[in-house]
Formats: sequence, C-alpha cells, structure tokens
Amino acid sequence: MVKPKRAVEPLSPDPITTEVVGSSLLAAAEEMGEILVRAAYSANIKERRDSSAAILDVKGGTIAQASHIPLHMGSMLGLGQALLQRYPESEIRPGDIFITNDPYSGGGTHLPDITVAAPFFAWGRLVAFTANVAHHAEVGGAPSQTLDIYTEGLRIPLVRLYRGGQVCQDVMDFILLNCRLPDERQADLRAQAASVETGLQRLEELVARYPEEVFLSCLRHLEEQAEAQAVQGIRSIPPGTYRFTDYMDTDGTGSGPVPISVALTVEEDKIGCDFAGSSPQVRGPINLPYYATLAGVYYALKAVVDPTLPANTGFYRTVHVSAPEGTIVNCVSPAPCLFRSDTAQRVVEVVLGALAQAAPELVVAASNGAVSGVYFLGYREDGSYYAYIETLGGGMGASAYGDGADGVQVHTTNTSNLPVEALELEYPMMVEQYELAVDSGGPGRHRGGLGIVRQYRVLTDDIRVRTKGDRNLIAPWGLQGGLSGGRCRVVRNPGTPAEQEITPKEYDILLKAGESILFITPGAGGYGPPGERTQADILRDVQEGKLSPRVAAEAYALSPKQLRDAAS
Repeated sequence: MVKPKRAVEPLSPDPITTEVVGSSLLAAAEEMGEILVRAAYSANIKERRDSSAAILDVKGGTIAQASHIPLHMGSMLGLGQALLQRYPESEIRPGDIFITNDPYSGGGTHLPDITVAAPFFAWGRLVAFTANVAHHAEVGGAPSQTLDIYTEGLRIPLVRLYRGGQVCQDVMDFILLNCRLPDERQADLRAQAASVETGLQRLEELVARYPEEVFLSCLRHLEEQAEAQAVQGIRSIPPGTYRFTDYMDTDGTGSGPVPISVALTVEEDKIGCDFAGSSPQVRGPINLPYYATLAGVYYALKAVVDPTLPANTGFYRTVHVSAPEGTIVNCVSPAPCLFRSDTAQRVVEVVLGALAQAAPELVVAASNGAVSGVYFLGYREDGSYYAYIETLGGGMGASAYGDGADGVQVHTTNTSNLPVEALELEYPMMVEQYELAVDSGGPGRHRGGLGIVRQYRVLTDDIRVRTKGDRNLIAPWGLQGGLSGGRCRVVRNPGTPAEQEITPKEYDILLKAGESILFITPGAGGYGPPGERTQADILRDVQEGKLSPRVAAEAYALSPKQLRDAAS
C-alpha cells in the first residue's frame, strides 16, 4: 500500500529574513525611482522628480512604495486589479509592459500622469508587478480649455506598450502622434520602461536567494506586521467620530466655495472616513478620482497614526474610505480632473482637521493647502514648441513642537525645487524674483511656514499660461489658538501700468514677450496663541526678514523699542 504524500508545511521565515526581504523590496522600489529620474529627458521628471515607483502584488496591493509622491499611489492602487480584469493571467507574458493614464480605468488620477507596469514571473507563475508613474509635461488636448476629460489630453486605455520585450510600435506611434512634443514623450516613456525593467531584475535576484514558500511567507508577514503596527497606532487615538469641513475657494469656472467634509470614526482596530456631504463633482478641473482620495487619506493617517508605518496592503486593511460616486472626491466620467492635486491637499487637511479634535498634539495646522503651479505652453525663437510645468511650495503648518517649514512641498506632493539656472537654460523665460513671502506664516506660539514669491518674465510672443492654486479666499487655518496663514496671490505684469490681479485658477492667459506673472503661494497656519511665542523667536523672524515690524507689533504686541533694539 502506497502511503499518501504528506502536504509540505509552509516554511516560516525568521524575523531577520523577513526584514531583509522587506528592505530589499523597498530598495528595489527606490532604485526604480532613481533610474527613472536619471534616465528621463524632460525637466519635470529629471529635475523636478515628478515621478514615483512601487512594487505591487498580483491582486494590485502595494508591497513596497518608494518615498516619492504620495498622490501618485492613486495611479497604482487600482492598477493591478484593473490589469487582471482586462487581461487574463494566461495572456500576460514575461517582457510585457502595460501603459495607461486614464483616471476612469483604474490606472491614473489625471492624464499627464502616465503609469506603466511590468509583470514579474517566478516559479512558473505571475507573482508581482513593478510599476511607476511619471508626470509628462504635455499629453495633447486643448491648451486653454478644461471643459471635460476629453479636452484635457490623450486618454490612454490600459494597453500593452511592450510585448515580449519589444515595443508595440503601433501603440507608441498612436500616443506620440497626439502629443506636441513626441521626441520628449518617447524619451520619457523609454525611461519609464527602463525603470520597471530594473525592478524586475532586482526581484529576480531576490527570489533566487529563497525558496518559494519562504519568499511568499515573508510577504505575508510584512503585511501582518504593518497591520499590527497600524492597529497599535490607532489605539493611541481616543475612539469616537470626529467631523471636519474645509473648502476649495472655487472650481475655476465661477462656482464656489466647494465643501469637502469628512466624518472620521476611530475604533479599536480601524479608522473609517466617510466623505458624505462633500460637494457634487464640479465643472472645473479640480475633481478627484476615488483612488486619489484613497492615497490622500492613507498619507494623512500614516503621518498621524505612525509615520514609520510601511506603506503596504497590511496598513491599508485598517482603513475604510467611503466617498459617494459623483462627488468631488469620487468623480465619474467625463468630469475634468487636470488640477486635482489641490483637492487632494484639501482631503488631507480635512482628515487632519478631524484628527486634531482627538489628538491635537499629533497634528499640524493647515499647510499651504495647494499645489500652486504655472503651466507655460509656447514657442521658442527658433520655432520649436515647448511645454513647461512648475509647481511651487508654500508653508508647512506649525505643530505643538515647532514652527512650520518655509517654502516646501507638503502632504501629497514632493517635487523638488527647480533651480533658476536650469529653467532659464532650457526655456525662453527669466525668473526675476524668488524669495519667501514676508508675513505669510500664521502667527502663533509656533509660527506657520512661509509661502514663496516667484516672478516669471516670458521672452517670446504668444505664450499660453495656465495658473493653478487655491487658498486665495479661505486662508490656511491655525490650531489651538494659532492664527491663519497668508493667502495665495497671482499678479500679471506687477509694478507696471498694466498690472492686473487675477485668480489662481486662470486657464487661458496669453502673454506677449516681456510680460510677466508673479505668483505668491499660501503660507501656513500657526499653532498655539501668539502671545505665548518667545520674544527671541519673534525678534529673530524680524531680523531674518520673515516678519515685518508692523505684523510683529500687531500680532505679537512688540513695542517700538523692542523692534528698534532688534534692528540694531
């Protein structure tokens, strides 16, 4: 009689092996991100680092995420699931690379963010995907209209860009034909392909070191650890339901203010965020797809619950987000969403505002609350077309422990500062002013961070300019008695007879050579009563030019003698 074979018991990795595997996966994601930046052609990726990378499991869950831009996870959270719905696993082969940018197909949050993904096979089956997102400077569409998703650019459904390691030239040609800068797009897409291929190489090296059962068990343990760590952090927040509402100033088409509301419920082992009561989706391009809302919520909760939390599926299991379809935080086609990043910032701040009622010592005051930006579309003197995108930092909210940072990108965005020299070398523009915005930090025991002043002068004719931003009407709020931060301003041709104050959401400005645009980004809210700020801190701000004598006297009650002493 033949004895039946005993089932093989799964091998349980020791904690050290689990950590090694986890760190190796994170290192692979980080390397993918660096490869993309270094290989890219356009300034927005190679200089401003407007890109992200991650490793996903076969169900689309996050295994490892590089420390780049939290909002970009919105382009990848639903990617794996959407990919397997469109392509059966039996039709996916090694060497394939898939591409999409469509917010309504599970692989994007707005059209300039192009996502690519490559399948990873081991032990004869599909195990994971390597993926990245890059913000392309131009993807077609109307240069001055944002009426719906169709006017915002080329929509790329989830399709193969590479098959068996070879580019699908018909797909590439179709994409490039619809872009004004085809050479730039092709170079950046090749950089994205090189990035995911690097991720595949690192995964191959990793799985070669471990048996299948050990590797897969490590992935499971990493998720379980993240979930347990998240639960521990959640238990440090008093249970209950906390509500908060904040507003977008306008949608850019005349409607506003636009409310975003959340009811945040903290239970013993999970947190729920219900966005019922938020505005219906709007005509302007500030609508937010659901996965982008998820990315903002995950970021905000991680920042408060435990900043050391691994950003993987285990943590995400402790969070439930409800956002009614057809609202500004879960828009449906054909709602425009080109400038959805400002709304993503507001999602973060309503979550933080709700959490501030439960644990104010863990939350910062409102930051600049926007991804303030300027888009330049036009021609150089030699007739070549260019498209340049720049987003500007602003103030970071003050906390119970110190002042907010000045002039930085915050929350869901993390792009770098573009040096003036790099901008002027590549584009027909001059930067005439670049400094911190005096008095824009909200007064408080701890001062809110300062916004940025940046002025551009164009050097060629007929340059189309779009501006985007928020917080020009409703200032960033303070906490625990702290005062509001400074508001956003945009001025055309400042200091000239043609000076014109315009709103931050101007989607069609035509500039002639010599004209200029001045952008002042919002500051941030202060924390604690201004009367509790030390005199030394106030005088230091005055001496460093961050605070004017007038505001020092009005907000902090400094006497003329104290200000004279500071000046001397």
